[in-house]
Amino acid sequence: MLKLIRLEWQKNNIGKYIRNAVILAVLLSIFMFALCYLGIANDPETGVPDAAPGNSTISAPIELFSSMSSLVFTGVMLSTFIVSAYQNKTMDLMFSYPIKRQKILVSQMLAVWIFNFAALVLTKLLLYGVVLLGSQFRVSSFPLDYDMTSVSFYIQLLVKSITIVTMSFISLFIGMKMKSAKATIVASFLLILLTQANIGDLTMANNVVVSAVLTVISLIFAFLSIFQAEEKDLT
Repeated sequence: MLKLIRLEWQKNNIGKYIRNAVILAVLLSIFMFALCYLGIANDPETGVPDAAPGNSTISAPIELFSSMSSLVFTGVMLSTFIVSAYQNKTMDLMFSYPIKRQKILVSQMLAVWIFNFAALVLTKLLLYGVVLLGSQFRVSSFPLDYDMTSVSFYIQLLVKSITIVTMSFISLFIGMKMKSAKATIVASFLLILLTQANIGDLTMANNVVVSAVLTVISLIFAFLSIFQAEEKDLT
């Protein structure tokens, strides 16, 4: 399986995704620094941050923007690694190998999942680190509500990252059903609206129950994406 995962990374030129992930992480870091210390979120009349309900501390925007970016990034990779392979018929060649189709699909899904999980964790650590470092020299517009010396901080970071990346399997299932790479990406944006948007005081972003349910649903969709792959016709 590890050989298949490495093959997927090589075949899809993982280097360009690493480059794009690094650029995205740097841009998010600059944005978070400006949000905290340059007053770009402050109301021009009151001088205080104009934040949505539930987003008054810095961890909320960090989780929001990193999660949004990860959902789209993962959706794009899934559409390229898997859905596009069906569209351009390269999956026909792969399925001609003496390897079970399900194993090939699982290796593709894991190749995307592992990369994006690692990218999201490292990006979040960078964002939290940049904000914490800036607090040594400037006063933040948002209260810093986290402790990077606490074990619970890292546990929550890992759990939230697993949940977000796994949710992208819902997009994959939709894209495969519609046989459209674009549908995969559009579904990723819809997941952002569902999981990260605010409606008045209501938000699902930090709802543990909703996150747990969506994770289970995502795993079900991941299973359905490879179910009966041996018997399905590629056309």
